[in-house]
Amino acid sequence: MARYQRYDGGDPLAPPVDIAEALDAIGNDVMAGYSPERAMREFLRRGGSDQAGLDDLARRVAERRRDLLQRNNLDGTLREVRELLEKAVLEERKQLARDAMMDDGDRAFREMRLQNLPDSPAAAVTELGDYDWQSSEAREAFEQIKDLLGRELLDQRFSGMKQALENATDEDRQAINEMLSDLNDLLEKHAAGQDTPEDFQDFMAKHGQHFPENPQTIDELLDALAQRSAAAQRMLNSMTPEQRAELMQLSAQAFGSPALMDQLNRLDQSLMGLRPGEDWGGSEQFGEGGNGLGLGDGTGVLQDLADLDALADQLSQSYGGARLDDVDLDKLARQLGNEAAVDARKLQELEQALRQSGAMERSFDGELRLTPKAMRQLGKALLRDVATKLSGRQGQRDLRQAGAAGDLSGASRPWAFGDTEPWDIPRTMLNGVLRRSGEPGGPMLSIDDVEVSETEARTQAAVALCVDTSFSMAMDGRWVPMKQTALALHTLIGSRFRGDSLELIGFGRHAQTMQIEELTALDARWAKGTNLHHALLLANRHFRKHPNAQPVLLIVTDGEPTSHLESSGDVFFAYPPHPMTIALAVRELDNARRLGAQTTFFRLGEDPGLARFIESMARRVDGSVIAPEEGDLGAAVVGSYLGSRHGARAAGGPGSYRDFFGSRGFWAG
Repeated sequence: MARYQRYDGGDPLAPPVDIAEALDAIGNDVMAGYSPERAMREFLRRGGSDQAGLDDLARRVAERRRDLLQRNNLDGTLREVRELLEKAVLEERKQLARDAMMDDGDRAFREMRLQNLPDSPAAAVTELGDYDWQSSEAREAFEQIKDLLGRELLDQRFSGMKQALENATDEDRQAINEMLSDLNDLLEKHAAGQDTPEDFQDFMAKHGQHFPENPQTIDELLDALAQRSAAAQRMLNSMTPEQRAELMQLSAQAFGSPALMDQLNRLDQSLMGLRPGEDWGGSEQFGEGGNGLGLGDGTGVLQDLADLDALADQLSQSYGGARLDDVDLDKLARQLGNEAAVDARKLQELEQALRQSGAMERSFDGELRLTPKAMRQLGKALLRDVATKLSGRQGQRDLRQAGAAGDLSGASRPWAFGDTEPWDIPRTMLNGVLRRSGEPGGPMLSIDDVEVSETEARTQAAVALCVDTSFSMAMDGRWVPMKQTALALHTLIGSRFRGDSLELIGFGRHAQTMQIEELTALDARWAKGTNLHHALLLANRHFRKHPNAQPVLLIVTDGEPTSHLESSGDVFFAYPPHPMTIALAVRELDNARRLGAQTTFFRLGEDPGLARFIESMARRVDGSVIAPEEGDLGAAVVGSYLGSRHGARAAGGPGSYRDFFGSRGFWAG
């Protein structure tokens, strides 16, 4: 059975939300040191090229709130009462001047009474409560004051009452009094726990026309009434003491009797007891704007301000467990229009799509992280940049040797004892035919005719990429290039050289091996210390685990060693570098050379002392030193890896970087 619901806006034919731009931005922020969760939040906050973000919506919320406070003031009802009072007094004086039949003493008494009215409108209205008006226009204006006060007081608690009761009859007012009495009885019965669902249904059947919110339960009715009543109380709290005193004095004149105010006070007391969590004690600082608010309109503005405060909190997403689904789209549409609600809904859909796209996932500790799929996409983007920078450089990763298992080279050679390569059938049969042409009657095939297909061998490598994660790397802006370099190399090896084994080692005050996801999500570390000794210990352990692989040691650093690992497992730190720290680092570098490691240092920065130290270290192990700019670090490391063990070929020739990265298979992989 089909189910229908009210359409909530937006383009029903709009295509699914596109997360490509968001993923690119998130990836860039992750490389900049943001966690994936924070990177996603920052994108949702900024928005996209054609998508408003949370910050824009929050700015518009703040502007509307400021406009409401600056454009309005709270003396609208008092001003309207004052105007009606002045009209009544003026019309009465005119009538007294025209009435020639009136006794002179009576006229003088009336004029003196009108002349000596208190300055306070509330006191003046009270003073004239028993005045016998001679002018029908004056009497009508004075009755309008009582009617206005009654309608305003009701409009404070029940939105729309001011308009609904305009020109109301005595029967209409009696119906309102009956509704208030029944409502108060229902709420007091509910507070005592004695009400039933039928009580609420009977009440709504009788008085439901006064509640446009159409509550379905007594709790929904209570929520709507309490929010409005609390806003009315905040409005009173926001008035000056003089305004508040005037209003309280005038309230007794509502509909010409204090009965209405008694019912409303009873209602407020019930609501405060049933909904104590509402903001009953708050206030707002209104400006001196020219738009004077009546009691009902002022209460509506206070409700709007409460809605705007709630929206600002929701849009800030600064509380624990915040999700964009928390944003109340109905409130947003009321305050900023449907377009803002559509923008917020798109952001909600975008957040949901990002979480469901497979690009991010929750780890065991609850943190959001990039998935391997997302990491591969980021790595490929970085390698494209590397390929551009490597174009025209020299270097080649592959070593081709005939006779070893691997990809077919297209060449063949005579079979030798022990060969396991597949036969080259066409060459073998041709050799047999050629041999028989010179030896009629010979065998169809001889062992000497057999040729096998040559294959290309790729020597496996055990690669240790040691990246400096010390304080200076973060301070000098080298944090991002370091992580980009690691991800690019990891992607290259994982996609094209799966036989190689890569170990990522971060070294600051101490060293540790890391998965690529850990390294890319690593926040900047501000602890001082460069423990190259510990990093080399871990690198040599990696080399020993792969005795049949060619060790390749790549070290990215911007400082001399300032800490080392002691035999107890504690870290020793000293600056300037202690001789023991240097000696232990040199010892482990010598061990790497004895294991056959080819070593390349990537020196960052222009420190002459660091340059001399690294040059001496590289000479000691017959290694090399590269001093790239931060933006070229990735290309330098990848290029060193590709050409680390097997010489170079001319760029643009067979096997060049351009051929390698330009292959369709690489980017498809």
